[in-house]
Amino acid sequence: MMQVGRSRGRSGSEQLPQGERGWSLAFHAHRRLGPIMTAAVVLGALVPATAAASGYDPASDMSSMYNTTQYVGATAFWDAGYTGAGVDVALIDTGVSPVEGLTTAGRVINGPDLSFDSQNPSLQFLDTNGHGTFMAGLIAGKDDMLTTPYSAAPASAYRGIAPDARIVSLKVGVADGGVDVSQVIAAIDWVVEHRHDNGLNIRVLNLSYGTNSTQAYEVDPLAFAVEQAWKHGIFVVTATGNTGYVAKTGTLTNPAYDPKIFAVGASDSMGTATIDDDSVPAFSSTGSNDRSPDVVAPGTHLVGLRVPGSYVDQRFGDTGYVSDRFFRGSGTSAAAAVASGEAALVIQQRPSITPNQLKKLFLMTAQGLTGFSTRRAGAGVVDLRGTLTAPTYYAPAKWNTIAWSTGAGSLESARGSDHLTADGVVLSGEQDIFGHSFNAPAMAALEAAGSSWSGGTWNGSTWSGSSWSDSGWNGSTWSGSSWSGSSWSGSSWSDGSWSGIRWSGSSWSGSSWSGSSWSGSSWSGSSWSESGWSTGSWS
Repeated sequence: MMQVGRSRGRSGSEQLPQGERGWSLAFHAHRRLGPIMTAAVVLGALVPATAAASGYDPASDMSSMYNTTQYVGATAFWDAGYTGAGVDVALIDTGVSPVEGLTTAGRVINGPDLSFDSQNPSLQFLDTNGHGTFMAGLIAGKDDMLTTPYSAAPASAYRGIAPDARIVSLKVGVADGGVDVSQVIAAIDWVVEHRHDNGLNIRVLNLSYGTNSTQAYEVDPLAFAVEQAWKHGIFVVTATGNTGYVAKTGTLTNPAYDPKIFAVGASDSMGTATIDDDSVPAFSSTGSNDRSPDVVAPGTHLVGLRVPGSYVDQRFGDTGYVSDRFFRGSGTSAAAAVASGEAALVIQQRPSITPNQLKKLFLMTAQGLTGFSTRRAGAGVVDLRGTLTAPTYYAPAKWNTIAWSTGAGSLESARGSDHLTADGVVLSGEQDIFGHSFNAPAMAALEAAGSSWSGGTWNGSTWSGSSWSDSGWNGSTWSGSSWSGSSWSGSSWSDGSWSGIRWSGSSWSGSSWSGSSWSGSSWSGSSWSESGWSTGSWS
């Protein structure tokens, strides 16, 4: 799971060094290689291939996607003819890079790049962090060698939960994960307004991150934004967070703490093919009397697609590296991605299903976990084999008594304790990344009307996404001023640097970053704080 906040441009994996943070990504790289591990892990950094790693066998690894798709019952949907085809999943994350498994024509469409990388043409849309690509692969990865029937395809063919779904990528986080809540809200608003543009059919929204805000969801601007997506027929899946168990108060992040949407914690299969012995890992954030996770989904030791040379790969590969293609990690980020893929399968099967009906269906067909309360495991692990044949349930009437957010609260409070910094200046208060005043009630009114975006303008600034070209939206140069008073427009971003830190080479070449290294380990001397991740540090 990712958290928004501190150093500008950080959208990383789960744990980064202490300091300023943006959205924390709920994810960890693995401590060890091999089949199934018992320890939680984090996305890691690049290490050379070894003989053992190059001989990786997905068939013998219960946490490979070959086995995970069978474990959750996705193969039952595939065999019934439902593979996610025709369903678009919006992924608001760190971008998606063209690695094997995500290069099939039409597999990924780029929405606007709203990250700080957007002003550098060589970094636009690409995943300089590694988190977004990992999530995209879990949701809808598909090797060219994956042929029908998918359930009978060889284990060596990588497949996500919904291999024929399409990813609509909205990049908000840069290499070290920095991103502000205002960028995420803008991205959600864009998804709502453009969900049917140019043949799109965005029915699922994946948010593998959150903030540690304590502001009531009933007024929170971020909660309001995701609720508008829900009201417009988009099933919002969000990670609960990686801060573990706290009695009474719970540790669900914002927006997972909003009971209107779908919050997913992590489960551990314990290396077996049955749900009977599943557990909830210690890092998975838990609920309170007021709000618990809805379900849990596989989120430990999963093997996903690796972005060679990305920030996470460079920094944590010694713990997460599996092979030249794959990386191993754990976290509620991954669990949310699995659930998003599951949602795409059901929506293809039942095109008219509403978000409330889909939520109820998942709750009714989940298998409870022995020894784990609803605060920790929610209704349990969704078993798609039961979901496939279950009736579509009406949402209970009592759900109508749960308050919707007004969105009239504080943008600053939505950030929680995490803030971006630029040249030592902290982004705080009721202002967006351009330094423009954020009037929450006025913005909520525009969002409710589906008009917070006007062309490429949001909250008075020109961002990107105003025009369509080929398979994505054209970027535009930002105009306006940052909170520190210096210009964001044009030349201040054209060289690919920010506060003196830059990618070596700053361009994607084939399967690795030119230069394959990150100059420096943080933005503006700031880094992630420990509080947002499950173990306090990368494994």
